[in-house]
Amino acid sequence: MDQLAALNTPTSSTPSSNRIVGGRPAGCPSAFCGCGAALRVFGRIVPELNLAANWLRFPRTSPAPGMVAARRGHVFVLEQHVGGDVWMAYDANSGGHTTRIHARSLRGYTVVNPRGAEI
Repeated sequence: MDQLAALNTPTSSTPSSNRIVGGRPAGCPSAFCGCGAALRVFGRIVPELNLAANWLRFPRTSPAPGMVAARRGHVFVLEQHVGGDVWMAYDANSGGHTTRIHARSLRGYTVVNPRGAEI
């Protein structure tokens, strides 16, 4: 399986897992959280979404699997609810230029529906 396919393969994470699933996908810029999220959600690079703040143009929604948590400077994809404001997240460029699936708080983020409208 190539790197792109591996990054886009759904996973069955347990809430206690914290695992590295890849690095910077080919074709993504060095600050790649938006690019990685677009690959996860749409299966392709969407250049306008490389900038994390551009995800805030999508309509606001409630947290649910497949929705995106965004703020200026970072974005991640919600995978599985853990409890309270904590979600297992597909988190590209989550530190050390890695992509992880790990527990993340939504505190400070706006949840948007990337399928709710085109930007």
